[in-house]
Amino acid sequence: MLGRYTSRMDLFDSSGSESLARRAPLAERLRPKTLDEVVGQAHLTGENGPLRVVAERGRIGSLVLWGPPGTGKTTLARVLASTVEDEFVPLSAVTSGVKDLRGALDAARERLKYEGRGTLLFVDEVHRFNKVQQDALLPALEEGLVDFIGATTENPSFEVTAPLLSRSRVLRLRSLSEENLGALLERGLGELGARISDDAREYLLRLAGGDGRRMLNALEVAAAGTKDIDVADV
Repeated sequence: MLGRYTSRMDLFDSSGSESLARRAPLAERLRPKTLDEVVGQAHLTGENGPLRVVAERGRIGSLVLWGPPGTGKTTLARVLASTVEDEFVPLSAVTSGVKDLRGALDAARERLKYEGRGTLLFVDEVHRFNKVQQDALLPALEEGLVDFIGATTENPSFEVTAPLLSRSRVLRLRSLSEENLGALLERGLGELGARISDDAREYLLRLAGGDGRRMLNALEVAAAGTKDIDVADV
C-alpha cells in the first residue's frame, strides 16, 4: 500500500515539476545545461578555457565570476555543479546572513559525510557580503569542504576582502555581442514558436545592451499576444 502511495506521490511531484517548468520565464527555460550550450564566454568555456579545465578536472575550487548582468554567471555556476555532480546550493548576499551561510556549510559537511557528495556553494552578489560574512567562508575553503563560486557585477579588487580573493581565482565575463544575442534570440523564437520582423530583431538586440536575460524577457513579453512579432510589439 505504501509503495502504491509513494508511486502516486512521485507521479504528482513529477507532474508538478513539469507544470512549474512550463511556467518559468523564457530565460530560465532556455538556461544552458552544458558548457557547450553557453553563449558568449568562449574565452572561459572553450578548449583549454579555465572553466573547461576545472570541469574536466572534476573539482571547481574557489572562483569569483565578475561581469555585467545577464552574461551567464549563475548559469555557469549551475552548469559546473552539474558537470562535477556537486549539489548546487545558491545563496543571495542580499537576503542571506551568517546564519544562512553556516547552515549551508553544516549541510555540506553532512552531505559529504553520509552521501559522499560534494557541494558547490554559489553566492550571488558576493560583494554585498560584509567582512564578517566573507570571513565566515574562509575555514570551509581552506579545508576544501565546498567548492565555491561568488558572482559579482562590481570590481572584486575593491568589493571582495583580500583573504577571500587570495583563495579564489577571479574570472571576468564579457558583455554578450550582437552575434551572441542573435543566437539566444533564435533559441527564444524556437521555444516560443514565434517569428520576428527585421526591425523588431534589430530593436531587441539594441535594447539588450549585452544582457541576454533582458533581451529574452523583452522577447517573451512581445510574443505574449502574437506569434508574428513586429517592432510595435516590443
